[in-house]
Amino acid sequence: MRYFVTGSSGFIGFHLVRRLLADGHAVVGYDGMTPYYDVNLKRQRLALLQQSQGFTHIEGMLEDKALLARSVGAAEPEIVVHLAAQAGVRYSIDHPETYADSNLIGTFNILELMRELKPRHLLLASSSSVYGGNTRQPFAETDRTDYPVSLYAATKKAGEAMAHAYAHIWNIPTTCFRFFTVYGAWGRPDMALFKFVEAIERGEPIEVFGEGQMHRDCTAVGDLVEAIVRLADASPVAGRPMSGVEDSLSPVAPWRSVNIAGGRSVGLLEFIAAIERALGKSANKTMLPMQAGDVGETLASPALLKALVGFVPETGVDAIVRDFVDWYRGWRAARVHVS
Repeated sequence: MRYFVTGSSGFIGFHLVRRLLADGHAVVGYDGMTPYYDVNLKRQRLALLQQSQGFTHIEGMLEDKALLARSVGAAEPEIVVHLAAQAGVRYSIDHPETYADSNLIGTFNILELMRELKPRHLLLASSSSVYGGNTRQPFAETDRTDYPVSLYAATKKAGEAMAHAYAHIWNIPTTCFRFFTVYGAWGRPDMALFKFVEAIERGEPIEVFGEGQMHRDCTAVGDLVEAIVRLADASPVAGRPMSGVEDSLSPVAPWRSVNIAGGRSVGLLEFIAAIERALGKSANKTMLPMQAGDVGETLASPALLKALVGFVPETGVDAIVRDFVDWYRGWRAARVHVS
């Protein structure tokens, strides 16, 4: 089929596009190549994707509605996966305007184009951060998400709400999938795994926020991609909820939200211990209080995902960390050789 993927040179977008190309689909990728982190890493991912004849790259911002419209129109996609966004909880405290531009205006522009395109399925990336101050765990898609604790979370919640309105008015089959701390090869340098591995390899201390008491439901990027690929074939139909499971399907629209996670929460200190085992080195920890916008624990219920596609992420933290360390050491060695 024909796919249009925003954020195609990002961490998750890269892995998704590579999988879609391997499965024989044609993919048009749209990415702004923004400098939130090292653009060279994005360029390296892009270079690998461009080795496939089934891939077309368009560099552009979501806010550029004219370019976005031309790109979508030329691609004529059957399925649209909207991954592009300004990421990061902590970055949103000092740079809130970038979240309004990308996550609100950019998502609005995508939705406006969907009115005319009428894709077979629109899949939109949300986040576990929408659960915010919710104290009920594990997080279920039908839980309230009314108490965001960061602007990033608020923009993701707004994206879900806007997508629901468009799904209702224009009958656009829409799935909002909620990520839970995704790690793997080619990962983002601003995330804990990359930062910890890099610092420990250099013999530098790592900053451990929340005094090490935080817990996260971690997901291997390969498992995440498998879930997205399967969800692409599970378009929601208004009035047809899944039986035997609590379904988030809207009562008035072909729209649902779905957690993508394994339902296992890992303590931060346990996570660091896995990194130490993979590296064969000990970490020098600097214990710090919780940062603004962070939550103490995330834990997902994967029941709806399993009911929809028969799959739940199962890769454990040690395998996730080993995969990343193997990639990081090879990537770093190649950089040193080139320089």
